[in-house]
Amino acid sequence: MSTREADKNRWLIAVAAVAIHLSIGSIYAYSIYQIPLNETQGWSTSSVTLAFSIAVFVLGITAAFLGRYVEEYGPRKSGLAAATLYGLGMVGSGVSVQLGSLPLFLATFGVVGGMGIGLGYISPIGTLVEWFPDRRGMATGLAVMGFGAGALLTGPLGNYLIQRVGVATAFYALGVLYFALMSLGASYLAKPPQGWLPEGMEGEENAQEKAKSALSGLENLTAAEARTSPRFWMVWLIIFINVSAGIMLLAFASPMLQQIAGATATTAAFITGYIGIFNGGGRIFWSTLSDYIGRTTTYGAFFAIQIVAFFVMPELVGVWVLSATMFLVITCYGGGFACLPAYLSDLFGTQEVSAIHGYALTAWGVAGVVGPQLASYVLETTGNYTTALYVMNGALVVGLITVAVLRWRIGNLKERSRQAGATPTD
Repeated sequence: MSTREADKNRWLIAVAAVAIHLSIGSIYAYSIYQIPLNETQGWSTSSVTLAFSIAVFVLGITAAFLGRYVEEYGPRKSGLAAATLYGLGMVGSGVSVQLGSLPLFLATFGVVGGMGIGLGYISPIGTLVEWFPDRRGMATGLAVMGFGAGALLTGPLGNYLIQRVGVATAFYALGVLYFALMSLGASYLAKPPQGWLPEGMEGEENAQEKAKSALSGLENLTAAEARTSPRFWMVWLIIFINVSAGIMLLAFASPMLQQIAGATATTAAFITGYIGIFNGGGRIFWSTLSDYIGRTTTYGAFFAIQIVAFFVMPELVGVWVLSATMFLVITCYGGGFACLPAYLSDLFGTQEVSAIHGYALTAWGVAGVVGPQLASYVLETTGNYTTALYVMNGALVVGLITVAVLRWRIGNLKERSRQAGATPTD
């Protein structure tokens, strides 16, 4: 079957996925609500930040446990459910502000909104992998780029609305906007027809098997089987360490620029604003590159780059030199998310990749707590960021070793498969 026989355009499927991820990626612009909520509600900084922490934690849990829901009901229904949850979470946040209720705000923005983000994050991914068997990394990277770049939309728009109509009405308006944008995207999502192949793969030998299968020599696994596989837990550890390093920089970029490079608060804030560009850009760059050099090599590059960067950062002279190094690390952070769905389909096949992806994202939820907390503890203990950077560098070395072990295991499984003439189990 050719691409002309499909009733949907796969590039519009990608655009629909970006629409969903761009909306839920607004979580990265959460800091715009911090001061307005402090001033208008009298809520403490820690209380307002708690809503963000709850949302990130619920995001990871939802992705893990609703992956099966996506597999069973498909991307359209899952996407519409995500749009409803996230829209309700944002509108409910507006109601919370009007009522002056912090517990309601934590429940609406943190729990309901977090569920919408988690479900919205995984809903289009498995579908994209099936529409782009020839470019798995590029396609999923394009969607996840939208999540990384979400702050670029919400930052200026949210600030404008807060200044014009107040923080409560801003939540209402953004909630309606995100619901509409996510619903529009979800409505176009659908899996490709049975037996469909993109142009260029139709003439390949065993093309159908290649489109659905894991890397040659690796067994296709269900989500339940993948959870017990050593290679899954190695990927989980790789993602956990990569995300911990990136979140540490996201949380402390501004004070690090001031303490290490001597930047003024204004300059540091200005530079920090560019992080979203490199977060989003790194996702599409690295995921596209991974289609050519392989996902394992790409993750190895992430750790090699960051080990050098974290080692030299305390000694760097000049605000922009340190900034450029931070930007490079952030591309690795974003790239780790973007390459993950394609890597999981490489290792386990596309049969239940949405559910497997959800399980793997629990590493994100755990890292979202561990990364900043570890950095905060070391900072309070030592009084500087140098030790924190070196401690994280030790974890990055563990990550690089894990990538090397995973590469060895994959190669060993392939060799056993060739010798036995059958696909091995892990």
